[in-house]
Amino acid sequence: MEQKYYTHGTAAERWDRAQMFFDAKEYANAARILDGLVEEVPEQVGPRLLLARSYYHSAQLRRAEAELRTIVERDPVEHYARLMLGRTLERQGRNDEAAPHLRMASALAGDFD
Repeated sequence: MEQKYYTHGTAAERWDRAQMFFDAKEYANAARILDGLVEEVPEQVGPRLLLARSYYHSAQLRRAEAELRTIVERDPVEHYARLMLGRTLERQGRNDEAAPHLRMASALAGDFD
């Protein structure tokens, strides 16, 4: 029954529900909904980015990293995904891997300091 709640409704209804859970800081619940949504529309950045953010905030860092790498592979100039990937790697203590992504995110955002 519980799983049905996460998969019930149209893609738009599930997107709204996922955003509601995310805004309520119920990141694991948001991720449950978004996981199925991303499978349905893998080419869309919005659901995948929110899934990565949900994973990040619920300390599922490897999953967040995987989603963010997928976004960056498909769209190398997606600056927020670069920033999140850098922060996710930092949070895992992988600062050397994080640095180029953080520099790229800053450059893409127009911050050249």
